[in-house]
Amino acid sequence: MSNLKYVFVIPVLVALLAYFYPSDYDYENDMNERLQQILSGLLRAEKKIAQPKAKIAIGFGGCRDMFVDGLALLDALKFEAPENPEHFMSVDTQQELTKMMAYFFQHGAAAERYVGNDTLFNQLTRAAKTIPGYKEAIGGNAPAMAQRLAQEGAEVLLAAKLSKDTRKALHSSLHVLGDVLEEDDIHLILEYKTGDKWGKFTSPRANRFIVHSDNSNPLLETVDDLEKEIIKFDPSVLVVGGLQMMDNFPFQNGQMESRLGKLRSLLATLPRKINTHFEMASFSDPVLLQKIISTVVEYSDSLGMNEQELPNLVNILQYGNVSLLSDAHPRVASVLDQMRQVYKLLKDTKETDGKRKLTRLHVHTLAYQAILTTKGSSWKNTMSATAKASLTAHRHVCGSNYIHTQKSKLLLDDSFSSSISSSSTRIPVHEKRPVSCWDEDDYQICVAPVLVCTQVKQTAGGGDNISSAGLLVQVN
Repeated sequence: MSNLKYVFVIPVLVALLAYFYPSDYDYENDMNERLQQILSGLLRAEKKIAQPKAKIAIGFGGCRDMFVDGLALLDALKFEAPENPEHFMSVDTQQELTKMMAYFFQHGAAAERYVGNDTLFNQLTRAAKTIPGYKEAIGGNAPAMAQRLAQEGAEVLLAAKLSKDTRKALHSSLHVLGDVLEEDDIHLILEYKTGDKWGKFTSPRANRFIVHSDNSNPLLETVDDLEKEIIKFDPSVLVVGGLQMMDNFPFQNGQMESRLGKLRSLLATLPRKINTHFEMASFSDPVLLQKIISTVVEYSDSLGMNEQELPNLVNILQYGNVSLLSDAHPRVASVLDQMRQVYKLLKDTKETDGKRKLTRLHVHTLAYQAILTTKGSSWKNTMSATAKASLTAHRHVCGSNYIHTQKSKLLLDDSFSSSISSSSTRIPVHEKRPVSCWDEDDYQICVAPVLVCTQVKQTAGGGDNISSAGLLVQVN
């Protein structure tokens, strides 16, 4: 009788286990189905709005990007991981390079620093060319954004000093201002992947550490060229980027203030019908960042940044200091609260002497996109712009216009809190309508999940491509 009992009990247990613990095959199918539905929803949202044929001006700076597996390069040079990571304002020695690399690598944080030691920089660039997978591309915030905008159908005026070869490689529709260089400045991009190990450190996410020895771009030399041509070009938007090149650069006395003053003068005298967008970057010098707030941010209608740059902006606005590191995978609730802080601090800017109130804020993270726009402002199509930004994130990092769900994963849960406050609401992520939008006070917020690329081709330039693609959809 006891044996007969087991004959009936065991199949029941197997059935229950199969119900509550489905096979990996079923789980993978369910997840792929969810990814397909979210992708279809994002594509529908993207196509809902016809791409505007806008005119956009953009500066500043350009370079030649050299991409290399960062750990392979350091290994080839026998640059070992340090025991104690450390931050420096710039790089002058091998020890400072490895300590700084480890400092950001262990947090999966992007960073860009000036190398004052030409011998060290040349050693790095020579060795990089011997590493398997090494490649070069047009670089710099302005050219990267200009290329994306042109690909999306915009007419673009680019203010950047570039070599003849680089100019030839640009999109044929671009109008380029600035002197022709004999050789482009070089930016060396040390890339790494999620889970990469270096010494005792493990990277929590894919990212990059950029080093350069750039002596042209920090001077914003093409501000003067843009000032002469922008009114004639009559753009809908002026995009400003590349100011991180000024971070810890050895300026002569008063030189930094003079160049930023020239940029402020340009922004202050622009006709009001031309919107301005400032694309943030990694800054470590609080003096420079404070000056950028007073000469650029306060003259901008729109701001774009990533999850690391957002808390840095909050800190400089509220406390006058910078934050070098932040959470690599921040909660949506935390990011939204920080966006509200920035908006509250800047929306009431007194519109005197050419200053402008903030009416748009775009934060691009690995897991999701979030865009805040003032209701009734000139920025339109926030939902479609958020979807466009999300899709562009995958396309750029995977290096393909076609999105494969097999090369994707979701980091965003099936719902998120709108704030870290106890009274916050829980917002579901619907597979068929994955962009969540709602109104608060005098603004609208939209959040979209990113189909995170699992076969990374490139990380550098991601923010520039994402931000410009989302911006273009919102141009009136």
